[in-house]
Amino acid sequence: MNGFWVALGGGLGALARYGLSGWLLQYTAQQKFPWPTFAVNVSGCLVAGILFALAAKHDMLSPPMRLFLFTGVLGGFTTFSAFGLETAHLLKRGDVLIAGAYVLASVACGLAAILLAYRFTA
Repeated sequence: MNGFWVALGGGLGALARYGLSGWLLQYTAQQKFPWPTFAVNVSGCLVAGILFALAAKHDMLSPPMRLFLFTGVLGGFTTFSAFGLETAHLLKRGDVLIAGAYVLASVACGLAAILLAYRFTA
């Protein structure tokens, strides 16, 4: 049954990523910075922080729900594999400063989102 919850969550997360990325891409396609993947990664970290706080501070999530949400939904939603590929592409293209900014901003904002979400989730 665990595999079912992970697969269901993964499918939902992937659909959410596809929708958000596609929506953002129509506004940012002409820019060099990969905004859709950046937004997905940071928002995924924010949601992870909120869920982590709910699980740790309030014991609100059962083990199957944790599998569904963390491994499934968030695993299907976040795009750090795409992050790596896009960073490599930027470097290969010679956009070293943009690649560096992308890496630093993704990591810093993702960590900040998790920490802030955890801190301010009741």
